[in-house]
Amino acid sequence: MDYPYDDYPTYGGGIGGSKEKNPFPEMRDIRRHGQDVTLTLTIDCKCSDEHLIQIAEDLRQYGRIRLRINHECAGTWFTHNQRFSYQEISDFFVHFTEILKEHAPNVTTIFCAGFVKADGEVEYEKEFLPAYRAAGVWSGDRYLSLHFGWPYDVCEIGSPSYSASTVDSFYDALVKTAARLHEITGQTKPLVVSEFNLDGDVTGPKEQMDAVNLFMDQLAEKQPEWFSSFCLYQFRDRGRLGLEMEDPNNNTVGIEQPLLKAYKKQIFRDYFCPEMKEDEEISLANVTSEDAKTAPAKETAKETVKKFETPVTLRWGGAEDADGIGFDVTIEKDPVFFEIHFKEALSLMIEVNGRWFYKAPETDVVDCMEAFFAEDAKLVVPGETMTVRMFATPADGLNPKTDREDWDINYYTEMTEVPEFRIRYSPIAVITNDTVTKAEKDL
Repeated sequence: MDYPYDDYPTYGGGIGGSKEKNPFPEMRDIRRHGQDVTLTLTIDCKCSDEHLIQIAEDLRQYGRIRLRINHECAGTWFTHNQRFSYQEISDFFVHFTEILKEHAPNVTTIFCAGFVKADGEVEYEKEFLPAYRAAGVWSGDRYLSLHFGWPYDVCEIGSPSYSASTVDSFYDALVKTAARLHEITGQTKPLVVSEFNLDGDVTGPKEQMDAVNLFMDQLAEKQPEWFSSFCLYQFRDRGRLGLEMEDPNNNTVGIEQPLLKAYKKQIFRDYFCPEMKEDEEISLANVTSEDAKTAPAKETAKETVKKFETPVTLRWGGAEDADGIGFDVTIEKDPVFFEIHFKEALSLMIEVNGRWFYKAPETDVVDCMEAFFAEDAKLVVPGETMTVRMFATPADGLNPKTDREDWDINYYTEMTEVPEFRIRYSPIAVITNDTVTKAEKDL
C-alpha cells in the first residue's frame, strides 16, 4: 500500500531466494540467543505447491519453529481476506500444513483466527473447523485497547477510532474459546495469543503497564492448563503500542516505556520461567591440552587444564527443552569481579544468579557482574553455593544435517574443557581524593 509505516519485509527465501535476506538472519540470531522462532507469513492462497515445498525446505534447519500462516484471518483487513473467502483460507492452511508435515516436520503451524461470539460459536466456525483440526497451535490476536485510526488521527475523548475492553472480559473470552475449540474438534491443543497489548494512545503509558500487570497476575494466579503463551506486540513501536516507543528523531533508538520494566519483572516469576532439573554429576580429570579427550588423570611438566573425563554432550531442543551443564560455585560475599574464561569456541547461554548471558563462539571471556550489581539482582548470601548453568545453542543458528534421526529437532555439541572462573571479592585498587590503596590479597 506504500504507507510510510507499511515496511514489513517480504519473504526473501523460496524459489530463487536467498538465506541472507529476511527473515533468515533474524531467525538465526534468535536461535543463537537461546530462543525459539515464531514466524508469521502472509501467503497467496493460490501459491503453487512448488513454492510451498521450497518454503518448507527453507525452514527445515531452524529447529522447533512455529509458523503462523495468514494470521487474523477472521478479519477483513489483510490481503488474504480481501482476495479469498474464509473457506479458501481454511483449505489453504490445511494444505500447506500437510506439505510441512512431509517436508519440514520440525515446523508447528499456528492457526490464528478469532474468538467465541455471543452465540457461543467461534468466528466462522464452520469454515475454519478443518484448519483448527490441522493446526498444531490455536491462536487469536487481541488488544485490550487499540487506536486503530493511527497514524491518520489523534485519539481523543469521544474519538470513534479506538477500542477498549477489560482484562476480565478478555480472560473470559480465552476460557470460552479454548473450551469451544476442544468441543468442536475433540482435540486439546495449546492456545496462544500471538499479539497482545494495550495501546498507550488510549490509556497512557502508566495505565498500559497496569493492565498488562493485571493480566499476567491473573495468569499466574489461575495457571490455566490450556493456555500456552502470549506475545507482546511489539518491542518498539512508532506510536505507543510497544515496550519501547521509537525516538521520532532517530528510528534506531527506543524510548523505554513503563511497561518494559514491569514485563521484565513479571517474566521472572516462577510461573513464567521454564523449570530446570538437576541430573547426574560429571567427573573431571586433570589432563594436558594435548592429551586425548578420554585420557586418564595425570600430571606433567606441561601446563595443565581441567577437562572432562569424557566429553559432555549438550543438547539444544528449544528454549524449554534442553540438556545443559551446571557448575557449583561457593560465593564468599558480594563479588567485585565475576568472569568466566573459555578455551572452546562454543555458543552458550549462561545463567548466573538468575540472570542470563550470551557467549558467542569467538568470545573468550564473559563478564557476569551485571548479575550482582543490577538494580533487580538477587542478593548474595555469604557462603552459599550458586549453580552456574550453561546451555549450548546452535553456533550459527542452524541445526546441521547429520545422521541423527532427530537432527532437525535437536542440536548437539560437545564441551570438553572446564571453563575457568575468575571471582574476586576486593578491587585491585581503592582510590580516594588523596590516596590509592592497592590490594595485596583478595579480601
